[in-house]
Amino acid sequence: MAEAGSRSHGPGPGPWARRPLLALAFAALAAGTLAGLARLGWGVPRAAAALAALHGPLMAAGFFGTVISLERAVGLGRGWAYGAPLAAAAGALALLAGEPAVAAALGLIAALTLLAAALALWRLQPALHGAVGAAGAAAWALGQGAWLATGAPAAAVPWWAAFLVLTVAAERLELARVLAPPPGARRAFAALAALLLAGAALAGPFPAAGRPAAALALAGLGLWLLRHDVARRNLARPGMPRFLALALLAGHAWLLAAGLLALAPGAWEPGPVRDAFLHALFLGFVLSMVFGHAPLILPAVAGIPVPWTPLFYGHLLLLETGVAVRVAGDLAGHHALAAWGGLLGALALALFVLVTVVASARALGRARLAR
Repeated sequence: MAEAGSRSHGPGPGPWARRPLLALAFAALAAGTLAGLARLGWGVPRAAAALAALHGPLMAAGFFGTVISLERAVGLGRGWAYGAPLAAAAGALALLAGEPAVAAALGLIAALTLLAAALALWRLQPALHGAVGAAGAAAWALGQGAWLATGAPAAAVPWWAAFLVLTVAAERLELARVLAPPPGARRAFAALAALLLAGAALAGPFPAAGRPAAALALAGLGLWLLRHDVARRNLARPGMPRFLALALLAGHAWLLAAGLLALAPGAWEPGPVRDAFLHALFLGFVLSMVFGHAPLILPAVAGIPVPWTPLFYGHLLLLETGVAVRVAGDLAGHHALAAWGGLLGALALALFVLVTVVASARALGRARLAR
């Protein structure tokens, strides 16, 4: 999730045309969040409660799939690449309409189009980070295929995890060039990425081999990012750079924690340990990345200014607290505590949207007054 548009190589739809896709992504985020609260036992509108079983697909394929493929399309700057976020957003609508099979098929189309865009970017700039980004897109396609073939979203979870982790890690690797990681570190990164893909592939048919491999890869990538991410340099810089650094480093720590949790008994079977593992990964790691990068992504993707404000620390702190409470509740076998952690995470998302909208509205208002 780097700064979209930094690699643009041609024309594409303007920011106004992209905003409806972004709005659909956030609609999937809202629905997925409410569905997650329903799974925890919180009272939500009946329509959202009916989507409880689709919480994962709404978040992974609906929200993250749309946002990542939209950012990648902007970066490539080719009109056909927008087929990926369009199909992903349509898949989210299909989920909301109660058509999961249609959603799985649309998600597969989105993933294959994203893969084509990632390969095109890799050809334009042959480098390890491009190859890993393309591997992440391929993982999404394989996950959608597994969901479509089995009718069970759970079959896609290892692939969705690989998709999101490899996508984010590839972007961070690209920016890590500032620190010039030694060749050995780059080889270690490539080996960990390959191990994660192998673990995802083997997690279903050969769980005794695939699950530990995936867990070790997640933990290893978390350690690698904590050691080599350029964010470490920004901790001493005030304002937006320090906020971004803290969000990223917190996310990397959650990735390491998710890998360690994935080694625990019960982490891959329905139950509280699996809940702790998945939410350390998908909320602690991935949403920390979203919170940190949103002020950079939204202006590039949708033309929406998001100026820095210290209020950003509010939703970040709430998210990190919520994930920690949820994981602690899960590991202690205390469902009520885990449920409160889930509620804090949902409130963090709501505060994130509120603060972002207010900051953007103020910036637009000042721009109009300055004219």
